[in-house]
Amino acid sequence: MPPPEPGFGDAERANARELIRMAIAEDLGDAGDITSRSIIPEGARGSARLVARTPGILSGLPVVAMLLEEFGVPGWRPRKADGDALRAGDLVAEIEGDYRSILALERTALDFVQRLSGVATLTARFVAEVEGTRAKVLDTRKTTPGWRMLEKYAVRCGGGSNHRIGLYDAVLIKDNHLAWLAATGEGDAIARAIAAARAAVPPGTVVEVEVDTLDQLDVALAHGPDIILVDNLGPDALAEAVRRRDARAPGVLLESSGGITLDTIAARARAGVDRISVGALTHSAVALDVAFDASFEAP
Repeated sequence: MPPPEPGFGDAERANARELIRMAIAEDLGDAGDITSRSIIPEGARGSARLVARTPGILSGLPVVAMLLEEFGVPGWRPRKADGDALRAGDLVAEIEGDYRSILALERTALDFVQRLSGVATLTARFVAEVEGTRAKVLDTRKTTPGWRMLEKYAVRCGGGSNHRIGLYDAVLIKDNHLAWLAATGEGDAIARAIAAARAAVPPGTVVEVEVDTLDQLDVALAHGPDIILVDNLGPDALAEAVRRRDARAPGVLLESSGGITLDTIAARARAGVDRISVGALTHSAVALDVAFDASFEAP
């Protein structure tokens, strides 16, 4: 099955615009590129090629296109698209324009492409491990502060899916919420938490609750959340959780989380869960090696 359409939309564009503004400010300051201005004559023309040095999954080209617009460099020719699989040596894109500007934007362009392609590449590795199961691989809120929309976009480029964007768009009742309820009132905390959330949020808002034992799972299944996140249970316990869910509330999705690695995700997926959330997709991705090979037109 092909990966979902990554979808670089208004939210991603707004995130990129703000990050580009900050990146330019921290790299060029008030003086600009004093090295290139000292050495490269005004009006010199040049070009650059973005080339993959290692295999991976591409992400970040729309951000580079926006960066070029900011620098007034019109010569942009992408040769690949976000979500494409790259081999070492593949030509990703070509740039032509003012040589000073090309040198000034080089590091920022690479920072975006290397970081986002690293996230996409790691995501694709996790997705490959669950192939043939029903499980979707999801990200978490463990993103680089300020980069969330772009990093979640990169997860989609790698074939993964997005969990909630933030605290504002879905309910996720966790152990700290349940501890508060358990200490401040009567009755089961899980039941009270689900009821309180349903009463407080608009209809259609996803309500998810975290449990870490099968006994807690039984309680949650009886009170109708949309999703139950089963934290830190191994494959055998997850398989039992799936059996209980199927028997009692088949419409509830089961999500596994907690220390998921490339070595452990396949067994979790084979247990029959619907979703597996992996913080490592964004907090542990290694930048993909992409080169920026610049050249100039001799005067």
